[in-house]
Amino acid sequence: MHARKQQEETQGHLLKELCGPDDRLYAVLSHYMYETPLAAISEKELDVLIQEAEEGGKFTSALDKAIFEGAQEPRDRQRYIEVIQNLVSKSIHATEQEIGRLEKEGLAERAALLAKGIEDQRFISERAGDVLDVASRFYDEKLLQQEEDKSRMARKGERLRAEREEKRIGEQEEARRDARRKDRRKMGRREKREAKRRDRQEDLAAEGKKAAREEARKEAEREEGRIAESEKARRNARREERSGD
Repeated sequence: MHARKQQEETQGHLLKELCGPDDRLYAVLSHYMYETPLAAISEKELDVLIQEAEEGGKFTSALDKAIFEGAQEPRDRQRYIEVIQNLVSKSIHATEQEIGRLEKEGLAERAALLAKGIEDQRFISERAGDVLDVASRFYDEKLLQQEEDKSRMARKGERLRAEREEKRIGEQEEARRDARRKDRRKMGRREKREAKRRDRQEDLAAEGKKAAREEARKEAEREEGRIAESEKARRNARREERSGD
């Protein structure tokens, strides 16, 4: 619950920053922008989603996809504005029919909620250009953050694998030392002396390898710190660039 709330706050801060003093734009887009767009928005082609929407009367997935694609295709900005406006028009028509049905059934509260949704959709249609401008910068930032998160998780996975391997090696070396100690108990004095000499050499070699792995681990931690600082600097630079727009 805490992580989800933190995500929503992070999303809200960025969206508020991008919308500036336009409170109405912020209020509406807070229901249309997604923190993890690649997971939240359908992978289906937009044409397929539009066809499904026209057949089923539910236009949310198609509209989300149109905004997401339009945000990434500035050269086709006008075409996507028209697609968004067309989808909104069809969605409003379908919603009005549903409102009529609900009112006949005496479900006034549900009808009122749908009516509020129509107001937001009309706003999306009227301000489609502004919606795409905000969505473009919002999704650019979120996709970059997702790439950073993906890389961070991959590095974390590598560290965990290295820790497990270090533990496995340590257990194997301890088992070998125990086996050698048991073997020495059965040996004569001269043979035991030679075995101890070999064991010391093996232990020294093992310690050298362990020290090398430990240094590699520390270097990986230092590199993770450098990457984190670099990512932070890039995020701050993007924030300053947005502030200057």
